[in-house]
Amino acid sequence: MQTTHLVILAVYIAAMLGVALYFLRSGRLRGGDDFLFAGRSLPRPVMIATMLVTWVGSGTIIGGANFAYTYGPTAGMVFFAGTPLGILVLLLAARRIRRASRHTIPELLEARFGIGVRTVAAAVTTIAYLGLTASQFVGGGYVVSLVTPLSAFQGTLLVAVVVTVLTITGGLFSVAYTDFFSAILIVLGLIVSVPLVLTAVGGPGAYWDGLPEQATTFSGGLTALQLLGYFLPLFLLLLADQNMYQRLAAAKDEKEARSSTLGMLVGSFFVFVPVVLLATAAAVLMPGIDGDMAILSLASEGYLPAVLGGLILAGAVAFVITTGSSYMLSGASNVAYDLYARFAGERAGERRKLLVQRLSVLGVAVLGVALGLFFPTVLELQMYSYTIYGAAITPVVLSVLFWKRATTAGAVAALVAGTATTIGWQVAGSPGGLNAVIVALPAALVALVAVSLCTRAAEPAEPAPADAPA
Repeated sequence: MQTTHLVILAVYIAAMLGVALYFLRSGRLRGGDDFLFAGRSLPRPVMIATMLVTWVGSGTIIGGANFAYTYGPTAGMVFFAGTPLGILVLLLAARRIRRASRHTIPELLEARFGIGVRTVAAAVTTIAYLGLTASQFVGGGYVVSLVTPLSAFQGTLLVAVVVTVLTITGGLFSVAYTDFFSAILIVLGLIVSVPLVLTAVGGPGAYWDGLPEQATTFSGGLTALQLLGYFLPLFLLLLADQNMYQRLAAAKDEKEARSSTLGMLVGSFFVFVPVVLLATAAAVLMPGIDGDMAILSLASEGYLPAVLGGLILAGAVAFVITTGSSYMLSGASNVAYDLYARFAGERAGERRKLLVQRLSVLGVAVLGVALGLFFPTVLELQMYSYTIYGAAITPVVLSVLFWKRATTAGAVAALVAGTATTIGWQVAGSPGGLNAVIVALPAALVALVAVSLCTRAAEPAEPAPADAPA
């Protein structure tokens, strides 16, 4: 533990809580829509930053770093390739998504398939986002345990409290603006660290020569199916991530939504490329450590100057706080809009929806901590959560946007098949060393197509604009 690291981390957390307090006292939160969409008033730089750092959380700097540390730089690039490819698809569909946006993904599905599909989708989304929130808590606990005398579990509890306070106080206002400052901290810290760590290794030649033999191969020793099993969950989640759709809905207009997506695409390369290089350099400098700690150990073990190491560790916490708060906010919106508001009818005024969202954030926090105790690593937890969402929700969402023949029965079949197969595969211990997406995605697609072709399609409704009066 270094005093410099502790001071930087403490200052960062205090600053984030200060932003949250400002928005709590600003009077901008007049109801549930402001809590979720920040009044659709976010400027473009803030939009780009919040989209970027919402996506690259502990799953990047801990789970993704673990993968690159274990399997090498080329396999690491394949793992992260789902991000820019997924963003490209979002870029092509950004205007359509902004035009068809709702408060939540299940609400979007209801416009096409009815209330039954919305209810099932809300349950699936909440389960997946609980897992993603838990992964942020666990990852944050790792970082805090490196910087402070706290244990990893105590650090997890501390991070859960900070993220919960940040989310409850200002909703997307506080989440988005803390994202903006965190993005600057994260990107600068990663970029500056790469040449310093490569110098510590002995230069690019020594770096490559020092990698384990299998890490210098394209697949890192994985079979093609195993590598695909790591690529697909990230790609599929991004295609229909409720967080991304809600961010696009928070844009001022369709043009801003598309421009922000393009900015996120460019920014993503400044995150995952340095993460892969730093994690694989850690494999040369510190063979045999826990892969989850690859980049964090570079910062804590003296391979970087104390101030820069502190910034990297604070950046790791920034990843956790920004992404965790986004998933908590998004999961709470499912409870507030897909369950409470949908069934409460006229009683669900804006103030009540705001209260329900805040109470739901507390519930997500408690369940997220509990779920984090079940999975031993962040990588396992993120793969499970990504697959639940990507295999079950994404095919149905894409059918709303691109396939008019999909039916309600087909959508329900896909949701059930994708979720059940993912959970069953996990319980069975991932036979053959394959991630669940390899079987869950085909199961969901076959169910969607086969059942839709065997049933009658309703006339698809044209969603009203996101800012149209209810």
